[in-house]
Amino acid sequence: MNSGAEKYSQLIKSKAEKFGFQSCGISKADFLEEDAPHLETWLKNNFHGEMKYMENYFDKRLDPRLLVEGSKSVISLSYNYFPEEKISSLDNFKISKYAYAEDYHEVIKEILREMVMELQEEIGEFGFRVFVDSAPVLERSWAKKSGIGWVGKNANLITKQNGSFYFLAEIICDLELIADHETTDHCGTCRKCIDACPTDAIVSDKIVDGSKCISYATIELKNEIPDHFKNKMQDWMFGCDICQDVCPWNRFSKPHLQSRFHPNDALRNFKKNEWKELTQELFSEIFRKSPVKRTKFAGLKRNIEFLEQTLEKS
Repeated sequence: MNSGAEKYSQLIKSKAEKFGFQSCGISKADFLEEDAPHLETWLKNNFHGEMKYMENYFDKRLDPRLLVEGSKSVISLSYNYFPEEKISSLDNFKISKYAYAEDYHEVIKEILREMVMELQEEIGEFGFRVFVDSAPVLERSWAKKSGIGWVGKNANLITKQNGSFYFLAEIICDLELIADHETTDHCGTCRKCIDACPTDAIVSDKIVDGSKCISYATIELKNEIPDHFKNKMQDWMFGCDICQDVCPWNRFSKPHLQSRFHPNDALRNFKKNEWKELTQELFSEIFRKSPVKRTKFAGLKRNIEFLEQTLEKS
């Protein structure tokens, strides 16, 4: 065994813990052979809907060496975002827990860069790129390969210790490191996520038809929300947590310790009537640093109006 690789692997894991990451696992930067046919079939079935960017960089998604020249290892990390308290849904529209506060892309990228700077001070210069739900990286596949967790029936990465309310991030680098082993699947015969999904988006074990998902309809979809979502949105105006909320493993989720993930006052206090009166100015103020910016004011307004029409007709 390469003693340098062993030493660096241990150092990276202890740094990840110091910087607040929940888990850290390592994989060899190689072609994701198992994932190639699954991704191809998923795209052929048009389960990506209007997310046409999923069709781009097919080869790079499957081989990190095409994405980061000279890469030898993929370091997968998870960062907890489970809130101390859920925002009340009483006379309120719902928003995914991951979007309660500051945009995780920025928060985690900052932490990762700081962590890599410290690593370089101790190891010396090495080639790397950091990714937080960005670029063509199959995050769950790498996290699964590195033993962080298993892919559940709802296609989320799940761990026995912490459930699934966490972000995934990667450092793809040219360091030779010790690869970890995959963990085992612990979903068993449970179907809670499949049965709870109001739009039947989970078409089979680990396969989600993205075009039927409430998160897709409220975030990714740029056109009008199709009729088949009527009376099925359950008041979600941005994202959806249903398949995670019902997952038995999420009873082990613990509140995060990141102050930048605490919800702002508007999210805590607004009621349906106030959301209905939302203006562009107020949207920009409330969601200035939030992932909700992705749907833009027009998108959020469209979501709220769609929910309102549903309420009026029911």
